[in-house]
Amino acid sequence: MESPSHGGVFNKPTDKLVVKFTESVSFDRHLLAHDIDGSIAHAEMLHSIGVLTQEESEQIASELLKIRQEIEEETLKLSIDLEDIHMNVEQALIDRLGDLGRKLHTGRSRNDQVSTDMRMWVRNAIDHIDKCLYDVQRAFLSRCTKDADFIIPAYTHMQRAQPVLAAHYWLAFIEKFHRDRRRLASCRKRVNICSLGSAAVAGTSIPIDREMVAAKLGFESVARNSVDVSSDRDFVLETAFALTMIAEHLSAWAEEWIIWSTAEFNFLKLPEEFCTGSSIMPQKINPDVLELIRGKSARVIGNLQTLLVLMKGLPLAYNRDMQEDKPALFDSVRTVKDCLSLAALMIEQTELRREQIQKRLDTGYLDATSLMEFLIRRGTPQRQAHHAVGSLVRRAMDQQVRLEDLTLEEFKSVDASLDYTVYNVLGVKNAVEAFVSYGSTAPAEVQRQVKFWKERLSSSQS
Repeated sequence: MESPSHGGVFNKPTDKLVVKFTESVSFDRHLLAHDIDGSIAHAEMLHSIGVLTQEESEQIASELLKIRQEIEEETLKLSIDLEDIHMNVEQALIDRLGDLGRKLHTGRSRNDQVSTDMRMWVRNAIDHIDKCLYDVQRAFLSRCTKDADFIIPAYTHMQRAQPVLAAHYWLAFIEKFHRDRRRLASCRKRVNICSLGSAAVAGTSIPIDREMVAAKLGFESVARNSVDVSSDRDFVLETAFALTMIAEHLSAWAEEWIIWSTAEFNFLKLPEEFCTGSSIMPQKINPDVLELIRGKSARVIGNLQTLLVLMKGLPLAYNRDMQEDKPALFDSVRTVKDCLSLAALMIEQTELRREQIQKRLDTGYLDATSLMEFLIRRGTPQRQAHHAVGSLVRRAMDQQVRLEDLTLEEFKSVDASLDYTVYNVLGVKNAVEAFVSYGSTAPAEVQRQVKFWKERLSSSQS
């Protein structure tokens, strides 16, 4: 068996330790299907320019499909002596077709071949993750209907701030994951550029048809500069960043739900199928899935850091360092997909502990801002109204009562013109109904936003 990657310039075989150190077939085998597709398109193009006959092109395509099936079924074993999946496929083709197999690599290099395979793999990964994000959005949207009129406390600084509709809270996550989907969609445009035919670094003197290959492989355009192609992993880093943002959003969501599921909060009842017990404490129901989603975000963040450092000082054009981009990216994609799949199921099945939340809605003076704005609407300057309501909250705190439990005389102590209409903005229900601004938790506004997302996420997955 010859080694198509070693070349005739060498007098000595590669050291076995070097073979083991430099191999990538143990992880780049994930590119198999894309390598086969790219090679078939390349063979068809070589036929179109007269390098291969139609019969030869078809024979190569047929054998490549057989090789793919045999590798997938593990009847054809991969060898680390051949470095990577690309050389394994090529050597298998040469073993079967001889000189015809040797013709396939005409007009291309492993540099542009790997880049093209990676772009196709990333493109598919983006599409898959986008579908997972869509499922998470749909899960939150279903909660908007289920919990439509229920009020929960919103927090800032982990302190109770203002009352909001639960649907408004769920919509916040839909917005976050929408931004993630837009990032991926934007990234995909820069991924979907065909590298094949750029060859090693300078292009090729063979009159290849790069546009034909790009069209066959579903690319929107062809890369313009062969030197750039050999050095470019921007699309990998950009995808890794988009994945990191998804992981960040998932981690923040998981953290909040972990807190909300504690006995101290008791806001959520998590589905038992997504929890585990303790080896020593029989009463424990631990939110392990949420904790691992939070924990696995660290791996995704770390992978981005790995890729940034990997590429930060490489001279043009290709360097073998770039082989190490794959484990980090593959791991991030796999991790984010798994986390999103579990998140969608948990969101759908988790229950709000309505009675517990309702019992404590009146604590924290969630209606204080509504009272302040009531004074502002009556002509009181904002800072003066803020101070006045602050003094009323202190009075209520000292008496251990709600704002709505204060007497009219106490309200008049800060504004003599106040009458019983002040009670119309007190209490969480009145406070929620007082909102009017676009994007707020106003019931009518929330209904509009829910309708918007139902239409947007109905069937187009946009």
